[in-house]
Amino acid sequence: MRLLAWFVDTMIVTVISLAVSIPLAVWFLSTRMSRLADLGPNPDFSQLYTEFFLPLILINLIIVAFTLVCYYVYNVELMHRSGQTPGKRIAKIRVVPIDPAATLTRGMAVKRYLIEIVGGTLIPYFRYVDGLWQLWDKPFQQTLHDKVAKTVVVKVSA
Repeated sequence: MRLLAWFVDTMIVTVISLAVSIPLAVWFLSTRMSRLADLGPNPDFSQLYTEFFLPLILINLIIVAFTLVCYYVYNVELMHRSGQTPGKRIAKIRVVPIDPAATLTRGMAVKRYLIEIVGGTLIPYFRYVDGLWQLWDKPFQQTLHDKVAKTVVVKVSA
């Protein structure tokens, strides 16, 4: 069920991110290609760098930052309110603190986000280790981001 929730949530954030990224990329390419043509058949590398590669790197950084912000709002703010994202609602699961007397805090949601999304983005293969961890974790079947945040995913009836 967690895999289904992850898939739905990832698709939603991907569509939102692409809705901004694709027009930005089209705009970039349409404006930069004409400038590249103006540089002639053998442009100087410094001109090529300043007219194309540096702006391309900047556009990519903007897209990555926007995507991380989308994931933050989606995974932290939505989950903090009810313990569920839309994907978790569809899969009928909820994130709760491992301590039954505690309530889910924004800090817990931020820890989950930092380990799952940022760690998974910066550390190769970390997402696989994090996601698969629940298969051998006993007794709560927690992922690494659950362990750090002191949360557990439970099934809900409705």
